[in-house]
Amino acid sequence: MSSDRSFAHAVIDAVDGIYHTLVEQPNFRIQFVLTAVAVAGGLALRFGPWQWAVVTLSCAFVLTAELFNTCLEHAIDLYQPENHPLARAAKHAGAAAVLVAAIAAGIVGVFVYGSALLGK
Repeated sequence: MSSDRSFAHAVIDAVDGIYHTLVEQPNFRIQFVLTAVAVAGGLALRFGPWQWAVVTLSCAFVLTAELFNTCLEHAIDLYQPENHPLARAAKHAGAAAVLVAAIAAGIVGVFVYGSALLGK
């Protein structure tokens, strides 16, 4: 890819990456649906700007971690298609990163949605 690509082409490539991850990765689809649920919950609870900021960052953190994990898995499969202990370890570390992000987002959700439901 040349470095003189337009911003529009870069955005198109990024959207293509999101689309293919949605199509190919069941976990990303689940995370995407949970993001939609989080947005619907925020709308129903009439979140304020700070609540939206925290929820947006938390959801984006999980989705970004999954996109990076997918990237890592594809790169490893391309470079090392056979089973190898280091490839396995790298893939597990990528999956662990997504798990940490998801747990953190869940904790954030407990505080943000819990506070909103309790009227605090």
